[in-house]
Amino acid sequence: MADQAPTEQVANLHLDEVTGEKVSKSELKKRQKQRERDAKKQEKAAVAPPKAAKKTNAEADEKELTPNQYFEIRSRAITKLIETKDPYPYPHKFNRDYDLNNLVKEYGHLKSGEHDKTKTLHVAGRIYNKRASGSKLIFYDIRGNNGVKAQIMCQAQEVRDGAPVFEKQHDHIRRGDIIGVVGYAGRTAPKTKIEKGEEGELSIFATEIILLSPCLHQLPDEYYGFKDQEQRYRKRYLDLIMNPKTAQTYRTRTRIIKYIRSYLDNAGFEEVETPILNMIAGGATAKPFESHLNDYNMDVFLRIAPELPLKMLIVGEYDKVYEIGRLFRNEGADLTHNPEFTTCEFYEAYADFNDLMHRTEELVSGLVKQLTGSYVTTFTTQHGETYTVNWEAPWRRVEMIPALEEATGEKFPPGDQLHTDETREWLKGVMKKVNVVCPEPQTTSRMLDRLTGEFIEETAVNPTFITEHPKIMSPLAKDHRSKHGLTERFEAFVCKKEIANAYTELNQPFEQRLRFEEQARQKAQGDDEAQMIDETFLNALEYGLPPTAGWGLGIDRLVMFLTNNYSIKEVLLFPFMNPEQKKDKIPAEGAEEPQVHLEGIREY
Repeated sequence: MADQAPTEQVANLHLDEVTGEKVSKSELKKRQKQRERDAKKQEKAAVAPPKAAKKTNAEADEKELTPNQYFEIRSRAITKLIETKDPYPYPHKFNRDYDLNNLVKEYGHLKSGEHDKTKTLHVAGRIYNKRASGSKLIFYDIRGNNGVKAQIMCQAQEVRDGAPVFEKQHDHIRRGDIIGVVGYAGRTAPKTKIEKGEEGELSIFATEIILLSPCLHQLPDEYYGFKDQEQRYRKRYLDLIMNPKTAQTYRTRTRIIKYIRSYLDNAGFEEVETPILNMIAGGATAKPFESHLNDYNMDVFLRIAPELPLKMLIVGEYDKVYEIGRLFRNEGADLTHNPEFTTCEFYEAYADFNDLMHRTEELVSGLVKQLTGSYVTTFTTQHGETYTVNWEAPWRRVEMIPALEEATGEKFPPGDQLHTDETREWLKGVMKKVNVVCPEPQTTSRMLDRLTGEFIEETAVNPTFITEHPKIMSPLAKDHRSKHGLTERFEAFVCKKEIANAYTELNQPFEQRLRFEEQARQKAQGDDEAQMIDETFLNALEYGLPPTAGWGLGIDRLVMFLTNNYSIKEVLLFPFMNPEQKKDKIPAEGAEEPQVHLEGIREY
């Protein structure tokens, strides 16, 4: 029976004479009825009057495209312009001779309907919006001269002699393109505004529009914008195009660096440059990046601090030196840390840490005042908590060991005993008592740092100096002149985060060697961040380093607080990001790739 089943099925099929297929009786009837309906529609269409061809709007149709479809069509169109040079979409030069920053100042007096045709203006910018009112009137909203907005009004009757016809100038221009504009200043006179007693929009009345560089991609929608945080970091160029706040943050950063540089220059400091590649990673307690020099067949380190070479310059008769530059630390990356970051370090001969506390207050308070017009700023954390910060001098001062004694309820060993194994074991008990965890290796230095973070840094919302660190935490700082085992050092904290670190410099070569050896002992205990012994620096000290104070400021961290950004990635133009994961682009089973319908979309 099973062998006869296929034969019976074929016997029940019927021939479709139109297609030549054999189908079931029900399927054949369905096809015949559909053909009857189609025939009746054709008869009606044949006797109906012809419809006027529907005129399509190319740009409106393009809004319905997927990003990939838009890119393909736009790329073909621009490729055609490159081939025909009609017009060439990437001209070599446009003579921009007017700064849009001056438009309101120089032409703001114009009333509705007034123009100044005495001066021809050449401006340029990127199109953020394009609006048409009929076929002979087009408006562009552009941004040029570092983000200044301007309206461009284009009328067919205003096209200057020798310029391409109106349609040819505008048909190939899209949102996102960079254009050059030749025209004159004036103010529009819309009836709706005049009836309300309002002035029209100050604009550039174009006599010619020139495409300078087309945008091949769709810009994000004006309403929804470009908000995806990870994509903003990965495509900072698009972030800057779409989000004026981002651009403002980086311009503020530039102003901050300029102020710091100006302050130090005016105070008699000289700016210098020190090596990025070093044979020894010194000058800070941090884990370095390693590299290899092929010609010398030797391993090297990216600098973790410029401190040691800058102090060598003080030995070499520089009185005041500073450097603003990048440092590299192979440590964790989080909201406030990036593997590479920017600092300012300076060294001042014949000064001590007390002088530098005053200089820090003067520099940073003056910066905030000039930047904001006030000493008070606000900062919002990732958890939505808002701090009101008063940067005005004098700043609060907190001595580290007495503050830890008060917080833990324990009397700490004398400062000259803090480096012993007995103190390390005692500190482990204190950590357990106060429920503070310190990951291995549990060195005395790391445990003291954890306790300070838990009990002192958490109180430092307004600018605060944490002072007089133990020697075991400060291998390059000079002994405190009256407190054994402690150093003349301070760290400046704001909003519970460190922004600056400074101390009276250790200039005694014998003591410096002992400090380096203690760091080597901590490295042997497993502390990857402990410093190495730098014989070149020790040799420089043997020639004599005058009494000196040194200072370092984290510029990224300061910019975060002054621009109200809790993530360091918001203040770095190109933060380090993990490689973007490639997603499987094969459509799901049964899914179809959207088709590009070219009908009604002009290929200009």
